Amino acid sequence: MSKQALIIIDIQNDYFPGGKWSLDGADVAADNAARLLDAARKRGDLVVHVRHEFESSDAPFFTPGSEGAQIHPRVTPAEGEPVVLKHKVNCFRDTNLKALLDQDGVKALTIVGSMSHMCIQAAARAAADYGYEVTVAHDACATRAQEFDGRVVSAADTHASMMAALAFAYAKVVRTDDLLG
Repeated sequence: MSKQALIIIDIQNDYFPGGKWSLDGADVAADNAARLLDAARKRGDLVVHVRHEFESSDAPFFTPGSEGAQIHPRVTPAEGEPVVLKHKVNCFRDTNLKALLDQDGVKALTIVGSMSHMCIQAAARAAADYGYEVTVAHDACATRAQEFDGRVVSAADTHASMMAALAFAYAKVVRTDDLLG
């Protein structure tokens, strides 16, 4: 069996109700991510937390040093668990994430977090391109409604579209219960 890692991406305070950029389903996604986190810790898998901060204080959310940019308490890193700080959508870009995974001999990743249509999609595609076996726990991910060409695309449709695209060629896309069962 391949060495596993759980990558928890951008489950940060600004994405929750009352935050600067709240997502539909953030609470449910965080609860499922917390369940996967607990299981990964019990198995002794590598757990990597990814935290986004924009580089400018005039960003719409995740402003440098803000409470909103901090990791949400439901998935607080344990002592010794690496936290990767990123400034771009793709958590592999300009970070040490790949080095951390390779140093630990990781071959398979489970990815959870936010936002489905941005950082989750970018991470899953990059990981697949690097040759990792990728799984996305779709119910441990959240997003928000999007607008394109005058049309509002609901959060549920945005999420489903992104998960369908990943499942087509980049990742195994499953429910948290399937991973824990």
